[in-house]
Amino acid sequence: MLRGHLVDIENHNIYDAALTIQDGHIADIQPLKEPLPAEAPYILPGFVDSHIHIESTLLTPSRFAPLAVSQGTVAVVADPHEIANVLGVEGVDFMLQDSRSVRFGFHFCVPSCVPSTPFETAGAALDSQAVKVLLQRDRVVGLAEMMNVPGVLFDDAEVLAKLQSAKELGKCIDGHAPLLSGEDLKKYVSAGISTDHECSNIQEAEEKLAAGMSILIREGSAACNFEALAPLLRDHPDKLMFCTDDIYPNELQQGHINLLVRHAVAQGLPLWNVLQAACLNPVRHYGLQTGLLRKGDSADFILVDDLSHFEIHSTYIAGVEVYSRESGVNPELFCMKNVLGNPNQFCAEPLRQSDLMLDVDGRKVRVITAQDGQLLTGCEVVSADQIGVKDDILKLVVYNRYQPAKPQVAFIKGFGLKCGAFATTIAHDCHNLIAVGCNDEDLTTVLNRLISLQGGIAATDGTDTIYLPLPVAGLMSNQEGSEVAAQLVKLNAMVRQLGCPMSAPFMTLSFMALPVIPALKLTDKGLFDGNAFAFTNLVVD
Repeated sequence: MLRGHLVDIENHNIYDAALTIQDGHIADIQPLKEPLPAEAPYILPGFVDSHIHIESTLLTPSRFAPLAVSQGTVAVVADPHEIANVLGVEGVDFMLQDSRSVRFGFHFCVPSCVPSTPFETAGAALDSQAVKVLLQRDRVVGLAEMMNVPGVLFDDAEVLAKLQSAKELGKCIDGHAPLLSGEDLKKYVSAGISTDHECSNIQEAEEKLAAGMSILIREGSAACNFEALAPLLRDHPDKLMFCTDDIYPNELQQGHINLLVRHAVAQGLPLWNVLQAACLNPVRHYGLQTGLLRKGDSADFILVDDLSHFEIHSTYIAGVEVYSRESGVNPELFCMKNVLGNPNQFCAEPLRQSDLMLDVDGRKVRVITAQDGQLLTGCEVVSADQIGVKDDILKLVVYNRYQPAKPQVAFIKGFGLKCGAFATTIAHDCHNLIAVGCNDEDLTTVLNRLISLQGGIAATDGTDTIYLPLPVAGLMSNQEGSEVAAQLVKLNAMVRQLGCPMSAPFMTLSFMALPVIPALKLTDKGLFDGNAFAFTNLVVD
């Protein structure tokens, strides 16, 4: 029997109660006649991340779970879109199988856009028939973010077939429609798409709410929209959820959904609205099997010291204490063996410095402008004599890792490097190699190191090169989360020493190849105008 101040979010009530747990479920909840001491813990439903790419934590699901439960997260709705772009159905099945090995509420949505567009090279494709089959897998709750907005608007047959399969099977359909508005938004929503996590301002979010969508307030390592969207919690508690989308393990060590809840309450937003978004709405929207602290529910809940800081005392999943502040994560539930191996697909050949050379002397060129905390980019036109460290206009390289091809080279502003280079094999969404740097020698060094590793993250100052291997699809490590986080901290420290001011430089870099988010990006096929949804020339005539 467990006693505490029970937080009944649904009825906006707090009372002292005793919980009886049997066979992983809450058998009974009895109000106590005598009040508990004030210092007794508060019992409330666990937190749920409503949209996350586990691959972006650089950890396999089984390695992600221990970090998550230590922050009071009991369940996630995961989109295995990243590994699907590398390995297709095999990659999705890897995530499903690996996640079964630990006690955690893993739920999945089937990637809807693999590849996300025909403007980049992926390692695999999921057509409408493959999507229909995957939608019927155990623990699959929906169709993941529909990034192919033009496909929806212009009635692409494959897109419509995927949407129809989800509807026939009673699955949720998630959206991905940055800046979409007006009649186009109405048609997008009428296709059955019910959520969006790409809102970057409150006006955009309010229009989508009015159109009938639920809004996922995102605060990840690169895309940080909490401050802009949190005020919505005052008036729209039924239509909001929290998500991280993409978050690194070192940041996950510092906080997850609990951190967003803490920030929201500290801003004076209504406690019950905040907890509804963090605990209840994802379970209801996606039909998760996660318990909501009611009699008969799965015993998935957390104990916290108070309702302001939300420091995690204990986390329970299916009636078992999987984490406690005193003893940490339960080792019997998270003792991992890498029985599934390291599936991967990597065929890139080593590069020479001459492969990265461009002849733009005396010309004007388009430059991608990046900013910290945002996935949206801008575009500037500058003269070639401005290229270099002085004006923060550096080389950006994207290199196909699946088949022989010439590396694509463009220019980018915003990373602030004064020397060196850094690179990663995480390049949304197809996960080719991507690098930014001050000179061809250092760019070649980091890219070739990743090629030799068959996937990872690397940085060089021109003398020393440090790296983090990611052997699972070039996206994830099967090492413990603390080890991966520690190496990532070292990499971030080197990049800061090189002059980059960004809070999450590798995460930001990884989105510079994503053509579905405006305005200008670089894929393995060339420079892409996300507004016109077409390739454009580097040189401006």
